Amino acid sequence: MSVAPASVVVVSRHRPQALRRCLVSLTQQDHPAFEVIVVADPAGLAAVQDFVVKSLGFDTPNISAARNLGLCRASAPVVAFIDDDAVAEPSWLTRLVAGFADLDVLQATGFVRGRNGISYQWRASEVDRQGQDHLLDVGTGGVFDATPGRAIKTQGTNCAFRRSALLAIGGFDPAYRFYLDEADVNLRLGGRTAVEPLAQVHHGYLASATRRADRVPLSLFQIGASTAVFLRRHARPDDAAWQRLQAEQTARVAAHRRAGRLQGAAEAALLRTLADGWADGLARDLPDLTALPDAPPPFLALPGTGPRAGLVVAGRSWQRARLQAAARAATGRIVTVICLAPTMRAHRMQFHPDGYWLQTGGLFGRSDRDTSRFRLTTFRRRVATETARWQQFRPVDG
Repeated sequence: MSVAPASVVVVSRHRPQALRRCLVSLTQQDHPAFEVIVVADPAGLAAVQDFVVKSLGFDTPNISAARNLGLCRASAPVVAFIDDDAVAEPSWLTRLVAGFADLDVLQATGFVRGRNGISYQWRASEVDRQGQDHLLDVGTGGVFDATPGRAIKTQGTNCAFRRSALLAIGGFDPAYRFYLDEADVNLRLGGRTAVEPLAQVHHGYLASATRRADRVPLSLFQIGASTAVFLRRHARPDDAAWQRLQAEQTARVAAHRRAGRLQGAAEAALLRTLADGWADGLARDLPDLTALPDAPPPFLALPGTGPRAGLVVAGRSWQRARLQAAARAATGRIVTVICLAPTMRAHRMQFHPDGYWLQTGGLFGRSDRDTSRFRLTTFRRRVATETARWQQFRPVDG
């Protein structure tokens, strides 16, 4: 079956090494014909100058404006988006864009794994006109229609859109500099959305201008501002909405304080930034959105992508250096390294910047966090179990 060409937009700001790691993961996609558009600050562009990509300089903290720049350079009929602090499973793009074979599908999304590379950070939900999420059971996936007052939500680090439709509605609204930008697009586009659970990315939540590496927020200003803008666009920013937002963010910040990650004074200061952002969002100019120009440069395929063989390299924790050396030497393959210690330590799966997947943990430790902390097994059986987990998403043998 032929696979339609696609464009992938990656926006990055002040995270050049993360951006480079993301692009390394994209070079391993089994999709045979796609281009990459990088919108980044000077350090980010310098970090990826050896990749064949369309690149645009942009160093302003406005992800919607940056995505629109990438969208206008995209030449394929379907445009996907992934964050710079995420990496994609090799089958991600092929699966994400497959739903657009249905010409009524305007949007698509997949599932997102979190910091440990195994647990899910996000699966599927609807979003309403108040900006509230509602969990959605999508089973094995499929195509879902928007309902009155709600849309299927696409996750920003794992989403795709029919390019012509996104251009026609003006792309992303620059009034959302961060937060709720995709939800706004979902409601404005409406229509049909493809949800593919097996189209997966791993998202690590690296430090940024708005949060620390441990996910403690540095400012709630843009959350307050974007919520006010969202309600002005889709509902009404009344006292009840403000009180709900206050309660949600107060509970979030208090949880960080109880965990010892924040002091009381910092908690109060953060909540003041929320109020300041809310006031700013109420006052922002919200012009009508008009169609974006449809005059992209020629398609620029990322070379070397397409299906390839896989390889699993497994061993004990004291063999880690040798296992990783073997992974680096296996050029042209998708390599998964499984490195087990004689312990009960929980497992982690990470994509190494050198281009291989690395799973570490105890032989007797758990992978899925909702299972028992201890499991009695043999080395061979455990390797087979973990290999079976990942063969849904990446090749594990020749």
